[in-house]
Amino acid sequence: MTPLENGGVGISPPLEWKFSQVFGERAAGEDVQEVDIISAIEFDKSGEHLATGDRGGRVVLFERTDGKDHNLRKDLEKMDYPIPKHLEFRYKTEFQSHEPEVQEKKVKKICDMNLDCSASVGNGRLSGPIGAAADFVFPPGGFPSLHLPVIVGHETNLVPTCRRVYAHAHDYHINSISNNSDGETFISADDLRINLWNLEISNQSFNIVDVKPVNMEDLTEVITSAEFHPTHCNTLAYSSSKGSIRLIDMRQSALCDTHAKLFEDHETPGSRSFFTEIIASISDIKFGKDGRHVLSRDYMTLKLWDLNMESGPVATFQVHEYLRPKLCDLYENDSVFDKFECCLSGDGLRVATGSYSNLFRVFGCVPGSNEATTLEASKNPTRRQTQTASRPLRSFASLARSRRRGAENLSMDANGGAYDFSTKMLHLAWHPTSNTLACAAANSLYMYYAEDGPQSDASSLHQ
Repeated sequence: MTPLENGGVGISPPLEWKFSQVFGERAAGEDVQEVDIISAIEFDKSGEHLATGDRGGRVVLFERTDGKDHNLRKDLEKMDYPIPKHLEFRYKTEFQSHEPEVQEKKVKKICDMNLDCSASVGNGRLSGPIGAAADFVFPPGGFPSLHLPVIVGHETNLVPTCRRVYAHAHDYHINSISNNSDGETFISADDLRINLWNLEISNQSFNIVDVKPVNMEDLTEVITSAEFHPTHCNTLAYSSSKGSIRLIDMRQSALCDTHAKLFEDHETPGSRSFFTEIIASISDIKFGKDGRHVLSRDYMTLKLWDLNMESGPVATFQVHEYLRPKLCDLYENDSVFDKFECCLSGDGLRVATGSYSNLFRVFGCVPGSNEATTLEASKNPTRRQTQTASRPLRSFASLARSRRRGAENLSMDANGGAYDFSTKMLHLAWHPTSNTLACAAANSLYMYYAEDGPQSDASSLHQ
């Protein structure tokens, strides 16, 4: 029985989220370089490692330390420090996965030297145009003995090496990469195509989905996200800018131009507007660990889908309903095209996504649950409160984007709180086996953990 089938029986109380760690926290007023902004976060299946990627092509790997590093535990015990009961991570290594398309790089070189390498040595004293630092004199009688330097290793540094490069496979930016459960293949997706790769073959791929029309003027939708089923190696799903999710079976044909199932949330009659298609574009999809549910994120909402029910989502969670009156302003500053990611807890009881002002939201999935918590990414994650509103509409993706900062990026929520559209939490990941969230705010990585707390009043949890 899945969490959504238990009829609300045994609903756990809302989680009490607490700050755990932060990596790369910037000082107040410090500018963040574009290449340092985090663009991806992922836990491995075991939960022992966490990786982040940034816009400069750098991948940073973290490893779990709580209960794993026995030397650290002993040191903490000797100093009477409390042993952490929640998950903690530490920096392990980093590497450059690829070079960004365009970047400015400062080149440094040595221009002034105290020592002239062309200088000759005579009578134990360097001669030539040298400075005081290079004015070296042998002591009277010389050195009694000379020893060759000895290299002593103090620590082991990991040195990543590139094993394979899968090059020249896409004409557009890749929006998704997903490993198959067979351990042999993976997919890469851009706006118009999804390619299937074998991990051992880097110079050839198979195009399994192609939505590019003969005439590009006839293009009506693009692919926004794609992911393999967690256990069925022949099944994958992809979302589109029209707000639909297609489930395809690779056993049906080599080119999966037809879908096995189509999931669409039908509009309320008379609800269409200029922004209907724009706000319905799905920016991210994630399969639940059970393989039966798919979570999708559009601009206004999170939606949970049951693969056995195509008529509509089994649950809809309002994220940005308070922004509906501001859609014109959001369209003018391109914020309406921001692509927020989503994630599910390993037990399938909760879902999470990000918002503006570096906020993230956690919702309970069990029928009857009133859990809807909003927290700010900081060392003191204070709870935010807004209003809950009605269901959302639809959207269409824009490929062109610009950034405008200043007063136009500030808005007020229903309770008079300021929201900053220039700071946004687009990327987050849920640990596969514990209530631990990793959230990216610009170049900073925040870690949070949760414990079951007392049942709170519903009005204080809803936004």
